[in-house]
Amino acid sequence: MKIEDKEGYILINSEGNSFDVFFKKFEKEHTNFEENHLIVHISPEINSNEKNISLFLSYADLHQQNGTSFVLICQNVDVDVFPETFNIVPTLVEAEDVIEMENIQRDLGF
Repeated sequence: MKIEDKEGYILINSEGNSFDVFFKKFEKEHTNFEENHLIVHISPEINSNEKNISLFLSYADLHQQNGTSFVLICQNVDVDVFPETFNIVPTLVEAEDVIEMENIQRDLGF
């Protein structure tokens, strides 16, 4: 797992090819980032599926309650099976756009 402190958010990149290993590391480290906007990039090399991705739902909810954004970058999943409030996008640029849009919504009181 690679962690980068970017301007306005924390970027977490998966490394290796095991979802289980990555998710266990993420769970251990998440408390350090729960007050930050967070983008988690699941590598296409990791065999992720809808069941694995759904493990991040509680973290997305926690960030929403904290007034921060949680965005997952994942190309290999059908986003239509997840709640609309769970931000899953295919690229980093789109993830950054989601954070920017949610910041605007929070500023406007939505």
